[in-house]
Amino acid sequence: MEVANESTAKKPKRLTSVVWNHFERVKKADICYAVCVHCNKKLSGSSNSGTTHLRNHLMRCLKRSNYDVSQLLAVKRRKKENTLTIANISYDEGQRKEDYLKPTIVKYEQDQRKDEAFNLGSSWFDPERSRLDLARMIILHGYPLAMVEHVGFKVFVKNMQPLFDVVHNSTIELSCVEIYMKEKQRIYDMLSKLQGRINLAIEMWSSPENSKYVCLTAHYVDDEWKLQKKILNFLTLDSSHTEDMLSDVIIKCLMDWDIDCKLFAMTFDDCLTNDDIVLRIKDQISESRSRLSNGQLLDVCSAAHVLNSIAQDAIEALQAVIQKIRGSVKYVKSSQSILGKFNEIAQQQGIDNHKIVVLDYPIRWNSTYMMLETAVEYRNVFHHLPELDPDFALSDEEWERASSIVSYLKLLIEIINVFSSNKCPTANIYFPEICHVHIQLIEWCKSSDAFLSSLATKMKAKFDKYWSKCSLALAVAAILDPRFKMKLVEYYYSQIYGSTALERIKEASDGIKELFNAYSICSTLIDQGSALPGSSLPSSSNDTRDRLKGFDKFLHETSQSQTAISDLEKYLDEPVFPRNCDFNILNWWRVHTPRYPILSMMARDVLGTPMSTVAQEFAFNTGGRILDSNQSSLPPDTRQALICTRDWLRTQSDDATPSSSHYALPLYVEAN
Repeated sequence: MEVANESTAKKPKRLTSVVWNHFERVKKADICYAVCVHCNKKLSGSSNSGTTHLRNHLMRCLKRSNYDVSQLLAVKRRKKENTLTIANISYDEGQRKEDYLKPTIVKYEQDQRKDEAFNLGSSWFDPERSRLDLARMIILHGYPLAMVEHVGFKVFVKNMQPLFDVVHNSTIELSCVEIYMKEKQRIYDMLSKLQGRINLAIEMWSSPENSKYVCLTAHYVDDEWKLQKKILNFLTLDSSHTEDMLSDVIIKCLMDWDIDCKLFAMTFDDCLTNDDIVLRIKDQISESRSRLSNGQLLDVCSAAHVLNSIAQDAIEALQAVIQKIRGSVKYVKSSQSILGKFNEIAQQQGIDNHKIVVLDYPIRWNSTYMMLETAVEYRNVFHHLPELDPDFALSDEEWERASSIVSYLKLLIEIINVFSSNKCPTANIYFPEICHVHIQLIEWCKSSDAFLSSLATKMKAKFDKYWSKCSLALAVAAILDPRFKMKLVEYYYSQIYGSTALERIKEASDGIKELFNAYSICSTLIDQGSALPGSSLPSSSNDTRDRLKGFDKFLHETSQSQTAISDLEKYLDEPVFPRNCDFNILNWWRVHTPRYPILSMMARDVLGTPMSTVAQEFAFNTGGRILDSNQSSLPPDTRQALICTRDWLRTQSDDATPSSSHYALPLYVEAN
């Protein structure tokens, strides 16, 4: 609108606020006005009125017209060295405009920068919260820190919120570490209050530059009987690290987190095969932790890694045949005409070509299995393809071996998928699957084909090493499944051991009794007020003036054998729980805790043991776990902060809801 009889006022002093880039100061009679150059709205322009109301109007006005905010607010602050030239498209009242603008990072005068949030009319803008939200976004989604320096990101942010100063790479790195330290303290406090014990998974990683890392992850069942895991450390190992030093590194991490006294079991991946590491760790923590077992449950190997390893043995043994099949598949897929002729022969042979021949991706052995599986189905087609290079032709014996290896790999893939895809992989699920592999290996060793029997013997030797170390832990976890109890052990051991099955069954029975006795003694010590470090069993009396504590000790000593096994015997003597697909074993033990108070505490620790550590995306990798180049290029402390915090924030985001909290997180779904 027009302002009648107005004259441009002479400014008595320089107008330093950037807001005046968008208002014209005019004077009518003795009153000063500020007229918006975009919408001609007239507001107070008196020096006593300040500029807050002008800034508020400007933000509302800009929201209606969608001008490039960073351009409009930064005219006076534009610096040549920071100028970024882009093509900006904006709309005003539906009218399309194409301008070439040069947004820059907005710098406010010292008196304009305030700790409190900016009032933007109907909402408030908090720069500090926005900075931390940006850092959390980078952590949560694994974005590179350098994204804050990207031109497109800067332009996007400035168009979205001009009051936000885009931070530099080093600043966002400090913000990420700040979040890490706060989250670490939260995790530390949570672990210190945890009633149950903690199981530690130890995994080796590498980088394209051949750097070595060790990842330590805590697995446990929380007080709500939910299976949880938290990455505690992601450490960089320099070239001077030896196995002796690795055990020291692990112990130091346990002590830093103050969980060495709570440790129940350790699970190693296939990269750590030296038993001396475990012995050194046991020796160093023996004084600080209570003795809950004879040591056999403390050392566990990852089941998926063992199966992965024996599968690669099978593929390596068949490598010559695989190369021929790979060459045949490449030839068939080399042109549409050859592929058409291949399909025509398949129809003539009466083969239902619902599957297509595929090439494998050698670093993922399950893709090699898929290539072999389809090739075996089309073996007669390959044989009748006249133009096929003779070097790729397979004999009948080679095809039979390939078919046998396909059946081996199929079983291993099915079982690894059971492990890696289970959303709640409690320890009880592993025993029947591993026993089935054991039985099949025994059968494979009996093959009349010398090649196959030799291969099966090699695979079984590697499996037997795993079985000798982990079979007791697997059996105890299965016994604590109310659907199986001792019956499942008896069923499988009779097939595995034959005439010596009773001895092996007794070993499993004695093992769980020994472990239960340790928990029972621990419970008595707690009741007497002398709890062992890391103990989680409930106390029956908190009265320090109880004069009958001595009687409790006397009662335990005089009837120890009856008390120590009564809870376990009661559980084993009752009928097994019916099997059904919706069974939740942790919920079952939570409900039955009052009935089995000591045994339930033991079950929580045993069922929380990670019998396999491989994630689904790494389940079939032949080259181990490789860190991406963005993370491997970071400083060690920053790398650990980002990896650990991402794991912690992902867990929080599962249940996150919009909130005004400073740490509110968006909902996040990980395709993992």
